[in-house]
Amino acid sequence: MLTKRLIACFDVVDGRVTKAQQFQDNIDVAPAAELAQRLYADQIDEIVFYDIMASAQNRPIDLDTVREVAEHVFVPFTVGGGIRDLDDMFTVLKAWAEKISVDSMAVRNPDIIRAGAEAFGTQCIVLSTQVKHVGPSASIPSGYEVFIDGARTATGMDAIEWVRRGADLGAGEIVVNSIDADGTAAGLTDGGASAAIISSILYSPRLARNVGVRELKTGLGERGVHLRPWVDDTP
Repeated sequence: MLTKRLIACFDVVDGRVTKAQQFQDNIDVAPAAELAQRLYADQIDEIVFYDIMASAQNRPIDLDTVREVAEHVFVPFTVGGGIRDLDDMFTVLKAWAEKISVDSMAVRNPDIIRAGAEAFGTQCIVLSTQVKHVGPSASIPSGYEVFIDGARTATGMDAIEWVRRGADLGAGEIVVNSIDADGTAAGLTDGGASAAIISSILYSPRLARNVGVRELKTGLGERGVHLRPWVDDTP
């Protein structure tokens, strides 16, 4: 049986993790490096880092913060935001990221997926997609539409068709970000995904109580989800 993963998601603005709800109204949480260190100590399985304003501001990704986070974690670390070409990918990997996430730019230029996979291997390329339920139609048979630019721009693309195309182009992993469920602290046990990206439940100031990685792994294990166990390494 494959082990499922819990992946902490950081939406980063000016070096700090923020938290949105349905991709709107981001509120400040903590310095990205500080939060990464805390979650790594709590045995999170992976961390994904999105510089959420890089594409909108037409600037390179915040490499200083990427390096600061990478210095504090020794789990798989995925980075996205403002990735425009192979040079940007190479720069992010040199900043100690292990995987590169592409989203809006991949929609605008799907060949970036193929080029990245050929240059760095499929295991390095993650296709992230922002998805909203809009109901089935002739152009969107699944009923789920792809959005880009921080969920601000509708593409008219069917989500299922897009992620299949991304896999064919060479993406080694697919990340589906639900616009409808973002920040609502719903889900986790249904759906059959190999990993769950989590944020609000771990650290959102909007929730009355946050849940630690140990508690999450214990609770999910009791519900039949096979995870890497939390290890008590207290001497």
